[in-house]
Amino acid sequence: MPPRGSTETPRVGVIVVAAGSGSRLGQPEPKAFVDLQGRPILEHALLPVFGLSVAAQVVVVAPVAQLGEARAMALEVAGVAAGYVTVVAGGATRQASVAAGIAVLEPGIRVVLVHDAARAFTPTHLFETVIAAVEASGSGVIPGLPVADTIKRAVDGIAVATVDRSELVAVQTPQGFPRQPLADAYATAIAEHTDDAALYAAAGHPVIVVPGDPLAFKITTPWDLRRAEALASAAPDAAPGSARTGVGMDVHAFDESSELWLGGLHWPGEVGLAGHSDGDALSHAICDALLSAAGLGDLGERFGTADERFANAHGAVFIAETVRLVSEAGYAIGNVAAQVVANRPKLAARRDELQRTLSSLVGAPVSVAATTSDGLGFTGRGEGVAVIATALLRPLPPQVRL
Repeated sequence: MPPRGSTETPRVGVIVVAAGSGSRLGQPEPKAFVDLQGRPILEHALLPVFGLSVAAQVVVVAPVAQLGEARAMALEVAGVAAGYVTVVAGGATRQASVAAGIAVLEPGIRVVLVHDAARAFTPTHLFETVIAAVEASGSGVIPGLPVADTIKRAVDGIAVATVDRSELVAVQTPQGFPRQPLADAYATAIAEHTDDAALYAAAGHPVIVVPGDPLAFKITTPWDLRRAEALASAAPDAAPGSARTGVGMDVHAFDESSELWLGGLHWPGEVGLAGHSDGDALSHAICDALLSAAGLGDLGERFGTADERFANAHGAVFIAETVRLVSEAGYAIGNVAAQVVANRPKLAARRDELQRTLSSLVGAPVSVAATTSDGLGFTGRGEGVAVIATALLRPLPPQVRL
């Protein structure tokens, strides 16, 4: 059965571990609840999870004293997807906390991702990559970055050998696993392990490595927190004039045979839009604006109608891929504004829901306005929808670019 209040049975579970004290951060509250530019670290970590293109049960594992705060935060970030949220108390160790998360997974979950809330800027595309790799391989999957520094083996403070770094990777989260072997490995574990992959491998299961992302760094020390603050404020130290803006536009005609999807939301009872995908003109215009700002071409170039991967795809799929491309190009999204020009649907009743959904997908604030064309043109005649969007990007600091 799907989580209570949801409409789609998820096959993926994402356990977000937020139960640690974070003593090295030197803050009075547990790490995941430390403020980061006006939002707790946990809230930053949850935003990209709800940008996934597939439905997922999201399990937040929090300290007992912060359960209420964690639940309220998770439900706020989830918005209309609140039915997919589960919040559970953590244990005395990280391993015990993950086990508590596994114990509340819904029966239909087949792939489990375990993610540290302290990796607050992990982009949605990394979650997608890990899910796809688990499903394709049936193995455990970990994201890792090549080790850039020369590594020495030291004995009593003396460097005695240089380690071949070509065989080394710096491991990140989310780490992904087939559900049943992971649950069995946790049920039979007799030792504490430094991460889930080590526990899984100790049970005799293979673990493969996929490319990680520099944005998935872990907030552990005060220096890490300051670095995260710089990212959350969209690189304020960048040189004047280095911010980039882009404009996007998309138009789709109404199609009586289709259901309406607009802004990543389904609009029951409304006439749909024609298109190779779901015709979501709002999501498409946002993608066009982001691609324009990053100098990455346009929607037709990146997601052409000849590409069958995007046939009937929802707008959330396009946005997730566009956000990945923008991040890879070295930019953080500041905000997006969109103007819908149409006689229908009426957006006012769902504007807040629309903006929350799109902000979650984009990972930055999205505002949506609506107007009509006073009876002029194809929108005035009720033949379709036009959307114009603008986007603001700022360059990521060099140390976090791909």
